[in-house]
Amino acid sequence: MVMKVYSPEFKADAVALFHSDPDLTIAQTARDLGINAETLRNWIRADRTRGGSTTGLTRKNVTSTTEADEATTEALRAEIETLRAELKAARKENVTLATERDILRKATKFFRGDDLVTSRYRFIEDHCETYPVKRLCQVLDVVRSGFYKWRRGREARAERERADQALAEKIKAVHAESDGTYGSPRVTAELRDAAGMRINEKKVARVMRKFNIVGVHLRKKVRTTVPEPANQVVPDLFKRDFTAAQPGVKYMGDITYLPVGDGEFLYLATVLDCFSRRVVGWSIADHMRTELVADALKTATATRGSLDGAIFHSDHGAQYTSKEFAELCKELGVTQSMGAVGTSADNAACESFHASLKRETLQGSRRWDGARACRLSVFRWLTRYNTRRRHKNNGQLSPVAYEAQHSAMLTLAA
Repeated sequence: MVMKVYSPEFKADAVALFHSDPDLTIAQTARDLGINAETLRNWIRADRTRGGSTTGLTRKNVTSTTEADEATTEALRAEIETLRAELKAARKENVTLATERDILRKATKFFRGDDLVTSRYRFIEDHCETYPVKRLCQVLDVVRSGFYKWRRGREARAERERADQALAEKIKAVHAESDGTYGSPRVTAELRDAAGMRINEKKVARVMRKFNIVGVHLRKKVRTTVPEPANQVVPDLFKRDFTAAQPGVKYMGDITYLPVGDGEFLYLATVLDCFSRRVVGWSIADHMRTELVADALKTATATRGSLDGAIFHSDHGAQYTSKEFAELCKELGVTQSMGAVGTSADNAACESFHASLKRETLQGSRRWDGARACRLSVFRWLTRYNTRRRHKNNGQLSPVAYEAQHSAMLTLAA
């Protein structure tokens, strides 16, 4: 079930996310975060009444001019007009660049082997009234029967091209909705569920290749976990089994680096439910103290209501082996589990999750522009991940939808 009680930080981050993009609507932002649109609208109204949030994530209040003098107001207006003019010029330049890119992309087809054969067939058809077909085929080194087969299939090719074009438009819509991250498996699942289409994944993959629609690919894995001497002996209760029969019984967590600015980092700690891979708790900070992982586990407790009796699995990072974290787990009724020291495979599911997060948010960039941009980007992705992003381990359902389906099945069985 989706969290009904929202922390002040979540509300502030949600308002900041809405204000961060002028093109976002309240409905779009609420859908991405998995909350009611009216709820978000009330948060925004409350933020405006207070004169802007006090957190570091919300943008400065530039709309209130109650105490500003007329000169300041005019200066702000002039600055806004200048920014609008610059934005208009940038958009115009982007259109020009996009057009040039498309022209260059289409021009490359004349240098591909398969298309060279087609170009030869077209040349033969254009000149068959002047020269014999047999002679043209000999000179251009193509099989005459192949030319005639190509000419007979002209109408079928045209029909297939129209069908591919129509499918490509639907794929582009799904691809754009996923922020350009979905590959053919998730696009296929979206077309089947949302559009009710009966379609094969191989066909979707072929059309995506043909129209150059590409999801975000894996990059070379970088090792970031450094083994730490354990302060306590904790057994491995997972044995690399990152699945669960029901929600709320097995959790796993890890810390990842978030590169920002010029050589600086933020740090993200997460807690995932093994049943649905839902992120039930997370915390972002500019340090890697035990407080970071403790806050993530406390957030998970607030999301689930209780973690009593659950197992929490992690690596042997100093934060997870600390006495403070062990005491917190005991207080919450959580049993700790840890893999072998220095073996990333024993916590592979968390590492894979963090790799997907950075791959789909950075999308090829090496780092975020700053801490605020990083926090907003990660916050938006985590909430979309829970409520909308399809997961292959869930039968291409989002974690929240998968848990809801499980709950519905239990209700029917009862």
